[in-house]
Amino acid sequence: MKDKKLSIHIVAWNSMSFLPDLLDTIMKQTYRDFNVLVIDNASDDGVGAFLRETYPEVTVLRNPRNQGFAGAHNQGIRYVLDHWPQEDLKDRFILVTNPDILLEPNYLQELMAVVGAYPKTGSFSGKLMRAFGENLGDEALRETVKSDRFDTTGLKGYRSRRMVDRGAGAMDTGQYDELEHIFGAPGALPLFRAQTLKDVVVDGEYFDTDFFAYKEDIDLAWRMQWAGWDSLYVPSAVAYHYRGVYGPEKTSMIDRVRNRSAQSVQRVYYSTRNHWLMLLKNLRFSDFIVHGLWIMPSEMARLVYSVVFESVGRKAVMDVLRLLPRMLKKRRAIKRSAVRSAKEVRSWFTN
Repeated sequence: MKDKKLSIHIVAWNSMSFLPDLLDTIMKQTYRDFNVLVIDNASDDGVGAFLRETYPEVTVLRNPRNQGFAGAHNQGIRYVLDHWPQEDLKDRFILVTNPDILLEPNYLQELMAVVGAYPKTGSFSGKLMRAFGENLGDEALRETVKSDRFDTTGLKGYRSRRMVDRGAGAMDTGQYDELEHIFGAPGALPLFRAQTLKDVVVDGEYFDTDFFAYKEDIDLAWRMQWAGWDSLYVPSAVAYHYRGVYGPEKTSMIDRVRNRSAQSVQRVYYSTRNHWLMLLKNLRFSDFIVHGLWIMPSEMARLVYSVVFESVGRKAVMDVLRLLPRMLKKRRAIKRSAVRSAKEVRSWFTN
């Protein structure tokens, strides 16, 4: 693997319907100081043969079984951190990208142009818009529509500790055109400073592998806040994201229920379970004192609805109890290394 300033990481799991288009937009970037690493989670759709034949310069790590989003990305992060000089990590970067992403040609150039001016910023995120694929009647033919509707402009937290994608579902009318700090970079396309990932590692993990998939990006963003690292939104860096079921930033309770009912059973299970695991690791006692009037009703409603109305709710509760000792151990590690106070971190949770 050549010594480059940026390493682009893609976790593939039967992702051939999206991966060729993503790689095409990566190879057309105006910024060129990067390597590409694909971690293949035991795909059976020919991704290995495709990469060997079409992109032999791409490094591939192939797993014998699906390691999940968190585990596979941890493999990729460890791989490059082991190859980079440790004294250079503050100036090296890792772009984590979903396979269902399309980058505008100057996406990397716009991000990398600002990283030097923000040395205390550990993650960066561009303006992600929604992409839609129109089936033209042939599996080999699909027209991509790049919309003016936001997918995300960064992670946003509420006092109830509900986390959302800022701006999701809204039309772009220029309301998110300013460079600004955000709580954290969403997991679909975050750029991480390598030194930051090394600083927030817990038990050898960057993303928490107990999460497997879903909300590990929020947990990591929260840990970065505790560790004193900022996150920056860069609106001039534009990309597009295909997404299945998703919820807009501002939704009623009824709309949230409808959105959950449209999700797969597996997604509901991991999303619910991981939300509670994330709170166990990152909530402080003072948060309950200051924001308890918002946190407790929200979590009681989530618990009752999950157990009574969702088939995987009881399993999620039992798994949280099973994982409780490990989460408390990780919680202690996060508290020991915390740089920011609970009040400072709590300032991100508004509305």
